[in-house]
Amino acid sequence: MDHNFKIIQGGMGVGVSNWTLAKSVARHGQLGVVSGTGIASVVARRMQTGDSEGNLRRAVDAFPFHNIARRVWDRYYVAGGAAAQAPFKSTPMPMAVFSHAMEELTVLATFTEVFLAKEGHHGPVGINLLEKVQTPTLATLFGAMLADVDYVLMGAGIPRFIPGVLDSLARSEPVDLRLDVEGADTGEVFASHFDPVAFAALDGTASATERLTLQRPRFLAIVSSATLAMTLARKSNGKVDGFIVETPIAGGHNAPPRGPLHLTDSGEPVYGVRDEADLEKIAAMGLPFYLAGGFGTQERLQWALQKGAAGIQVGTAFAFCQESGIRDDIKRQVIELACAQQATVFTDPNASPTGFPFKVLELDQSMSNPAIYSQRQRKCDMGYLRKLYKRSDGTVGYRCAAEPVDDYVAKGGLAEETTDRKCLRNALFATIGLGQVNAQGVSEFPIVTAGDDVVELRRYLPAGQSTYSSADVLTHILKG
Repeated sequence: MDHNFKIIQGGMGVGVSNWTLAKSVARHGQLGVVSGTGIASVVARRMQTGDSEGNLRRAVDAFPFHNIARRVWDRYYVAGGAAAQAPFKSTPMPMAVFSHAMEELTVLATFTEVFLAKEGHHGPVGINLLEKVQTPTLATLFGAMLADVDYVLMGAGIPRFIPGVLDSLARSEPVDLRLDVEGADTGEVFASHFDPVAFAALDGTASATERLTLQRPRFLAIVSSATLAMTLARKSNGKVDGFIVETPIAGGHNAPPRGPLHLTDSGEPVYGVRDEADLEKIAAMGLPFYLAGGFGTQERLQWALQKGAAGIQVGTAFAFCQESGIRDDIKRQVIELACAQQATVFTDPNASPTGFPFKVLELDQSMSNPAIYSQRQRKCDMGYLRKLYKRSDGTVGYRCAAEPVDDYVAKGGLAEETTDRKCLRNALFATIGLGQVNAQGVSEFPIVTAGDDVVELRRYLPAGQSTYSSADVLTHILKG
C-alpha cells in the first residue's frame, strides 16, 4: 500500500465529502476521503430517496454479509423515493451499547460509502472521523475496513486508542474504546465494545466468519500542535502513521485557543503565537505530515514541502466543487458571494454542542441567521453530538447543549451552556439535501461551514464558467 500523494481532500461531514468526491480525487492519484460522521443516517436517508441510479444497491449487493444487508435494505429502502414532504424514517440513536439494528446499519452504511469511493480505480481512499463522536466509531471503522479503506483520519480530540483498535480489527479480535463520560470517578472506565466475529454471526450463515481477513489501514491523526503530535506518537496504543496539522483558519471544528479564551469585538476566539504549530519539531519526529488550513494553491503547497511536509490537506475548495455533497443551490450562492468578495466566515465559539469553535459561513437562509435560529424548535433526535455523563445510579446518560433547555438542565447540565448552541447534525443534513421534515412539511434549515479562504473560490473557476470540478482544484494546485 505505497501511495505518493501530495494532496489530501478534506473529510468534511456530514456527507459533504461523499463517495463521488472521494472517488474523483482518488482517481487522480491523490487521497480521496469520505466522511464517516453520521454515515448511518446519511445512507439510510439516501435509501429512502429511491437510489435512482442503483449505486447503493450495487454496493449493498457487494457487502459480504448478505442477510444483514437484506435486513437493512428492507428496513429503509423506498422504491421510487419517499414523497418530497414526507419525514425521513428515523434511525436508532447512537448509544454506548449499540442495538443490533444500529450496529448493522452503521457497518453496512460505512462499507457502501468506502466501496463506492474505491470502485473502478486503484487510487487511495480514506475515511474521516471525529474523536468527539465516539459511540459509532468501532462499527464505523469495521465497516470501512470491510471495504479495504486505505487510511483513517481522525481529529477533534486526542484519538490515542484508535491505532490499537485498527490493529485488533485487522485480526478480527474484539475491541473496546474508552468513552469520555462526564462525572466518572477517577479510574472508572466506560467503554463501547465491538466483536467482528459476533457481528458476522448476526448474518446467520455458517461461512460468515470466514470473510473477516482485513487489511490494517494507515492512521493519520489530525492535530494542531507539536505537543499533541508527540503525545500521540509516544502514548498511542499502536502505530500512528502520520499527522495532518490544521491551522485555525481551516473550516469545520477548530481546536480551541491555548490558554484562557479571549474574544474579539465581533465575538470570535483570539488565536496567537501559542496556537502556531512548531513544524520543525513535528518534522524531527520522522513521520509524514500534511498541512491544512489555507493551503489550496501551488504556492502554499510548495511552502509546505519546503517546511518538510509530505503535502497538504485541502477542504474548502473541494466543498464547493461539482462532486461534493452540498446542495447545488447552496454551492451556487457561495461561489457568487465569493466572486463578489462578500463571503463572510464567522468562527463561532458557541455554535457546536461539542464546545469546540466552529466555522460558520454567514448566509441569510441558514442557521447562521439569528432570526432563523430563534424560530427553530430545539430538539435532539439524531444524537451524534450528545455528551455522555454518569447518572446518579451509575449508568450512562446522554445530554446535548442543543436540546430543549429544560431537558438539558434536568440531566445536570447548566442552562448557560445552551446559549446559542445549534443542532449541527440536523442543519448539516439539510445542507446536503437530506434535511428532516417536520409534521407541517417544513424542512430543517442548513448550516454551511468553510475555511477563511472561501473568498478565493474564484481561483478554481475555468474561464467563463460559474462552477468547477475537483479536477479543476487539483489542476490549479498541481500546475507545473
